[in-house]
Amino acid sequence: MKFNATQIPYRETGLFTSLVNDYIELKGEAQTFVKYAPNLEGFKKAIEQRASFPTNRKVLFSVLQKQYETLAQKTQSNQASAESKEAFKAVNANVNLLLEENTFTITTAHQPNIFTGPLYFFYKIIHAIQLAAELKKQFPKYNFVPVYYMGSEDADLQEVGSYTLAGEAYQWNTKQKGAIGRMKVDDELVKLLQNLEGYWSVKQAGKEALAILKQAYQKGATINEATLELVHAYFGQYGLVVLQPDDAAFKSLFVEVMEKELKTGFSQKAIQPTLQQLTKKYHVQSEGRPINLFYLTDNSRTRIEKQEATYVIVDTDIKFSEDEIIKELHAHPDRFSPNVILRGVYQETILPGIAFIGGGGELAYWMELKNVFDAVNVHYPLLQLRNSFVFINEKQNAHWDKLGFSLESIFNPTLALELEYIKNQTKENLALTNHIASLNSLYQSIQQDVIKIDASLGDHAQNLSIQAQKKLALLEKKMIRAEKRKQKTSIDRLQAIKSSLFPNNSLQERVENFSEWVGEYGWDWVDVIMQQSSVLSKTLKPSFTIITINKK
Repeated sequence: MKFNATQIPYRETGLFTSLVNDYIELKGEAQTFVKYAPNLEGFKKAIEQRASFPTNRKVLFSVLQKQYETLAQKTQSNQASAESKEAFKAVNANVNLLLEENTFTITTAHQPNIFTGPLYFFYKIIHAIQLAAELKKQFPKYNFVPVYYMGSEDADLQEVGSYTLAGEAYQWNTKQKGAIGRMKVDDELVKLLQNLEGYWSVKQAGKEALAILKQAYQKGATINEATLELVHAYFGQYGLVVLQPDDAAFKSLFVEVMEKELKTGFSQKAIQPTLQQLTKKYHVQSEGRPINLFYLTDNSRTRIEKQEATYVIVDTDIKFSEDEIIKELHAHPDRFSPNVILRGVYQETILPGIAFIGGGGELAYWMELKNVFDAVNVHYPLLQLRNSFVFINEKQNAHWDKLGFSLESIFNPTLALELEYIKNQTKENLALTNHIASLNSLYQSIQQDVIKIDASLGDHAQNLSIQAQKKLALLEKKMIRAEKRKQKTSIDRLQAIKSSLFPNNSLQERVENFSEWVGEYGWDWVDVIMQQSSVLSKTLKPSFTIITINKK
């Protein structure tokens, strides 16, 4: 597979907020909300300062060993392939490295979307893998382990339990409730996988990828287990460590923070000064709640609210006094789950992290949280905007080039592109700007004349001028529509390409599933992403990557 990559600054896409653009460009006030700049000097400082924050590496090592136990048994069987054994060996080596004080993690986080969900699930993980490898080159006396932190406690089934394939959305219609990671593969999910089977069977590289999906999503397996096996099958060879935070031993490390939250609601108070400063120039992502914890059971993940002296589990009959809920916390820490305001603090309590990789929205809410980290003496990591891509196949690229547009222009609004195209194609002047200016001058002259006769007629002349200009503007629009009809075939093609690259007016990476691309181009497609995520100068100075591909 051949490809060409074109880089465009994120700001020029018009798709990212001023907060994110200022942050990655080291401009404006964005740097005041973080601890480290996203550059090599920032990484150096993060490494140096992270050493002064404690991490319980023994618990981390022990839990990861337990979470990988089933995979370990499978790779030791006679049926295991040489590739799977090597992949587990690479992961196991990194898990062992986590016991060493000079080892740090490069973390990205995402919910365990069924069948991986949108494309950027892959982009995040690959970015973490490549950044960890290249930091090792820059700082050879340290080790850097890429980690996928599974957001398994998310309870938004509508989002996590869906995927889009060939433009059609599929939803997992299960009756299970609660944290997604605890749900099990049932008959309904098996049916969705069967839908994929029909799609994969006609694809060049479909069989191998389908076999991995089938192996991972075995009926009765939890979504946690299925996602671990799937991600490991694709990225274990690179030493990627998958961490499931929904674990009693991990939660026990976070008890002190959760107790402080229950007793004082410290996190919402901590973010208030930041929110006040942020809102002066930027958009606020999340304001949190008085208590930023959920109560977690096998069938529900429900908000905790304090009503006077009583702690109420919303939409249930469960209530606690302060003494009772603190006793519950210490006895069953796994029954408590941080929300978005405390999730990052929990992540960095477990892991010896120096960098967190996330999308624009993720970075926006992380930039509210530095005071929350400081309030409980947890290290606040360097924030790294994840890489973004849009893929254009050979046919689309040929048509786009024939239309006369540059690749960078794919981010322009469709209506603007249509107007640009028809103006380039017609010899006639479609703009009546000069005529409108002449008309305005004429009516100004008329207005001066009528005022001499009767001053009250001046307003009437002005109104006539406005009406005439509106009619000419309407005529101009009709001229443009008439020209569009003449260019219908090309305009339809333009619209089709735009809607394909930006389905539902969203980024390709936020809608499409990897199935379409791996099915068509095989693992070469992933190799392209790996290559385009591997240049450290690009990683530290992010740009949106447009990739045109063909099979030849």
